[in-house]
Amino acid sequence: MVRVKRGTIHTKRRKHVLEHAKGFRWGRKNKLKLAREALLHAWSYAYRDRKAKKREKRRLWQTQINAAVRKLGLSYSKFIGALKKKNIEIDRKILATLASKHPEIFEKIVEEAKK
Repeated sequence: MVRVKRGTIHTKRRKHVLEHAKGFRWGRKNKLKLAREALLHAWSYAYRDRKAKKREKRRLWQTQINAAVRKLGLSYSKFIGALKKKNIEIDRKILATLASKHPEIFEKIVEEAKK
């Protein structure tokens, strides 16, 4: 059987891994075995934290809405409940933006929900 030389493929695979490990510390940036291990962890954390980021943003918006609504004499849960009863469908991101940048519009929404 003929001998198969894999020099180009081996180099290409190694180069791909090491390019992605660029910027890592110690040996993980230039030693293939360590770089592979580090990338497995890095990519799994990146996947996990893309989901976690969405949760964190939602919690932030809820806190901002709660702070703005309490100034107007209502709690967050009662405000959201009132919005649902009135069929006012504005998501939390928009409500938080309105509360911080356009308080007069947010105040009108709260008054509408109170009625």
